[in-house]
Amino acid sequence: MWRPGFRPKSGVRASAIFNAAQYFSLALFSPLLGWLTFALGWEHVFTVMGIIGFVLTIIWVKFVHNPTDHPRMSAAELKYISEGGAVVDMDHKKEATPAAGPKMDYIRQLLTNRMMLGVFFGQYFLNTITWFFLTWFPIYLVQDKGMSILKVGFVASIPALFGFAGGVLGGLFSDYLIGRGCTLTFARKLPIVLGMLLASSIILCNYTASTPLVITLMALAFFGKGFGALGWPVISDVAPKEIVGLCGGVFNVFGNVASIATPLVIGYIVSELHSFNGALIFVGGSALMMMVCYLFVVGDIKRMELQK
Repeated sequence: MWRPGFRPKSGVRASAIFNAAQYFSLALFSPLLGWLTFALGWEHVFTVMGIIGFVLTIIWVKFVHNPTDHPRMSAAELKYISEGGAVVDMDHKKEATPAAGPKMDYIRQLLTNRMMLGVFFGQYFLNTITWFFLTWFPIYLVQDKGMSILKVGFVASIPALFGFAGGVLGGLFSDYLIGRGCTLTFARKLPIVLGMLLASSIILCNYTASTPLVITLMALAFFGKGFGALGWPVISDVAPKEIVGLCGGVFNVFGNVASIATPLVIGYIVSELHSFNGALIFVGGSALMMMVCYLFVVGDIKRMELQK
């Protein structure tokens, strides 16, 4: 959604802020959800969040527009972003041609391209970290650290705030590197590598009994996860222009598989080992695997050309 309104040079910053919003919402709503569960019961969480979601949907429909349809977009501004490479008419209908539309062969090409596979699997490993924090992190605080549900609601917001800060700073840092004359590959990979190194520090939680130190390490890990979450900017850099939507869809599939697998795998590890030690190693190892994908699989970051 953010891509049509931004030139490529400023797109990373926009993407970083867009992605970081998920961490801010987690920080904002975790205390509310904890209080609702504690005071009214877990059933009311779904009612309240459903109402909030409905209201936000109305706001979204009213205020979110494509650049060409935005009431406050001037002709000069539209020309500026369009000439800079922004795809301002992405949703506008075009005349159908016999060759229009994606082909199944395009998917085959995406899934046999080494660079694209590295990016796709990188997103899988990144989402593994995300879904630990969304699903098992509160349970970890309750079962392993003995916190109440109410306290967990407030404590869980701390790493989320750091994730928000990391998400914004990661995009700004990548833009800064490009502005300093660094190559696109270096400007994308360095924040990812640094971020995943920080995210892997979650493993250190296994070696301390101090709850404040655990929260600090979790905050550092979530900051790193946000800092290195440049998957969508990379997709905008490498996706073939003819199938940007299809490429983004495949990218999302890999991330969504992680959202299914991660809670199950962590649940199995905790059940079999009767502790969260193995689960934290699994999450930290996933961060390192994303780093491996970008260092040794992706190669140079450049736009993929389709074989037609």
